[in-house]
Amino acid sequence: MPSFPVHQASPKRIVISLGGSLIIPDRINDKFLKEFRAFVSEQVDKGWQFVITTGGGNITRVYQEGAKRILGDEVSKDDLDWLGIHTTRVNAHLMRTVFYDLAQPVIVMNPEESEMDEDSPVIIAGGWKPGWSTDYVASKLAERIKAPFVVNITNVSQVYDADPKKNPDAKPIEIMSWKDYREMIGDEWTPGMNIPFDPIAAKLCQENDITALIMNGTDIDNLR
Repeated sequence: MPSFPVHQASPKRIVISLGGSLIIPDRINDKFLKEFRAFVSEQVDKGWQFVITTGGGNITRVYQEGAKRILGDEVSKDDLDWLGIHTTRVNAHLMRTVFYDLAQPVIVMNPEESEMDEDSPVIIAGGWKPGWSTDYVASKLAERIKAPFVVNITNVSQVYDADPKKNPDAKPIEIMSWKDYREMIGDEWTPGMNIPFDPIAAKLCQENDITALIMNGTDIDNLR
């Protein structure tokens, strides 16, 4: 299986960090996945190639909260992260199934070393190892293939100065630097953390001049 030429960037290659909250908000989101498949297929016909990393979403937090209720402070951060990682990999297998006719047959579980078929129109990736979210995996993949940006598809439209679900006065921020974003969210990753873009990924993107685009994935026209 040929690997991506790491020295070469393609304007037709895109990395997407797909939030688990869109894949399984409470049950498998058939409507969104059908629309997303149609969108990706349409873009593939135009010559685009997709690297899609799947998050764990709320299902991850269900497992993590369950472990904490059973074990309390005895449960380790690594174990909480591994619960999330395996959830992302199940979601990745679901997405590979959705794109059965387009995707590389094997999901990517190591963004540095896993084989990536440069001829596959779609490549699906899941979680890697403890210490960060799949936003970081997507950012590592963008670094690997020299993609200039990561599209982070989630269930919010953009970054706010506070959680809009908890604070009705939260103000939307259309454009901000990585420096300002990192000052707002901090540099520490907590398993199950629910923010627009993980702090470890933000640091990597800042260091590699990678832009993240945050958007609500349910608006396929906007994504297009």
